[in-house]
Amino acid sequence: MNIEKLNKLSLTRSYGFWMWVILSTLVIINLTIFWKMGNVAHAGMSALFWLAIYSMLWDKRQELIFKKQLIPSILGILLIGWTLFVSKSIPTEKENNLLSIAPFIFSVGVSLIAAGFYGLKQFKAELLIIFFLGIPRVILQSFLNISPLTAKVSSFFLHYLGFNVILDGVFIHLEKGSVKVYEGCSGIESITYVLGLSVICLIMFPISKKYRYFVPFVAILTGFFVNAVRVVLMSILVAIGEKKAFVYWHEGEGSLVFGMIAVMTFGLFYWYLMNQTEKKLECLPREQNFFNSDFF
Repeated sequence: MNIEKLNKLSLTRSYGFWMWVILSTLVIINLTIFWKMGNVAHAGMSALFWLAIYSMLWDKRQELIFKKQLIPSILGILLIGWTLFVSKSIPTEKENNLLSIAPFIFSVGVSLIAAGFYGLKQFKAELLIIFFLGIPRVILQSFLNISPLTAKVSSFFLHYLGFNVILDGVFIHLEKGSVKVYEGCSGIESITYVLGLSVICLIMFPISKKYRYFVPFVAILTGFFVNAVRVVLMSILVAIGEKKAFVYWHEGEGSLVFGMIAVMTFGLFYWYLMNQTEKKLECLPREQNFFNSDFF
């Protein structure tokens, strides 16, 4: 290898290193803002998503191609500049939505700077994961209100638990109190987080095709029903007059427990599917090629 090739390789590695630095800086800024806002749940889920992305990037670090292109770089700088602009202060609710989509925007920007328009193809799996971190939640909250459905399902559970329930739209009336299912308590966040987790699992831990297609639907149902159980608990606490417990489970650390339950429930489900996939692979004839089989 001549000196010119060595210099080119060294320059490429140096350029790639700075791309890592820029991406990591933007990620830290975004996570810090959500942490200071007190949105621990989103900060934690963001960290999980980024951990998956960094793991994937590290695994294919030797295969990455970095290339400077003028127009994609200018576009990438503009996208990153926009995310820094919306990150300048602790946001209002509307700006909170902008911060939620910022990771996808600056990830596209860094990809364009790193490898031009080819970067969007090269990092498509990582961009897909970060897309599901915040954008589905923002879209669904903007155009869909599932609070009445959540209230209806929670009322159904309460009825079969023996409570006298009167449902009035998003209001659940019990004998000694009432609960209103706000949009923030409807389960959209839980649904989109578990949906995003399903995307990570499908990309990083492939399973049989026949299982693959209904995994996102199970993720959506898991997020929804775990949140409905949370609303049931809130209603019971109001009915028995446990205000401190209500605050703990609604706004305090207890509110994070149900998110963990949803993640763990889906994790166990996906672990079962992975085991089923492995068992079927073991039943394949030895001479059948793993990658050329019709199994995947």
